[in-house]
Amino acid sequence: MNAQIIALSNQKGGVAKTTSCVNLGIGLAQSGKKVLVVDADPQASMTISLGYPQPDKLPVTLSDMMGKILTDQPIAPGEGILHHAEGVDLMPADIQLSGMEVSLVNAMSRETILRQYLDTVRHQYTHILIDCQPSLGMLTINAMAAANRIIVPCQSEYLPVKGLEQLLQTIGKVRRQINPKLKIDGILLTMVDSRTNFAKEISALLRETYGSEIKVFTTEIPHSVKAKEASAEGKSIYTHAPSNKVAEAYANLTKEVLKIEKQREKHKAGLTR
Repeated sequence: MNAQIIALSNQKGGVAKTTSCVNLGIGLAQSGKKVLVVDADPQASMTISLGYPQPDKLPVTLSDMMGKILTDQPIAPGEGILHHAEGVDLMPADIQLSGMEVSLVNAMSRETILRQYLDTVRHQYTHILIDCQPSLGMLTINAMAAANRIIVPCQSEYLPVKGLEQLLQTIGKVRRQINPKLKIDGILLTMVDSRTNFAKEISALLRETYGSEIKVFTTEIPHSVKAKEASAEGKSIYTHAPSNKVAEAYANLTKEVLKIEKQREKHKAGLTR
């Protein structure tokens, strides 16, 4: 196996990035995929929402693994990887990761430390999902350098849509300078309140502004309290509220992501013939 590595990134916080990473990851696991989710945010929101409310007490986290890469220490098979009841594996984060960001500034090959760690585990998975921190700092650059695909969750409001420009410039820069394989799967509209005309206008604006060059996912994730409750319980929306419209939306997103993958494989097969 050579895993598809998908980074979920947006420098704006509060756009349901972590919720999307958890539920897409578990959705892929339910589709029979072997999935590792990587928490690359020192706030450790994904670690907490997968049932580890005190990440700072975990013996091994992502900063330890990246530290081992930096100091050329061996990594034991499966070291630090936790298993979640809903079928995904987790490489957790804790606050130490913010110190790692500082260490990376003076490191050799500093943009590729996360990629080098993932190279040690990627043969065990079909998909690795990275939950990025809400900034365009060194950890996010590492995630983009490691990934071959990127999903941009974006709240359906005017300002978050405005901030996309900067993110897309960074992605373009990473692609030119570090990782030419990086492709944008699409922009995912989240927390959509479909009762308002405003949400519809934002959706239309986004499709009009970026739709010709970047896919905007057909699936939109509705606004829902249930999704927040699921995170607090350490479960996915599928277990917490399986009949909720958010569960249905994430199931549809999973199908869309797999469809993109199939199309790319077909295209690639066509080119190599």
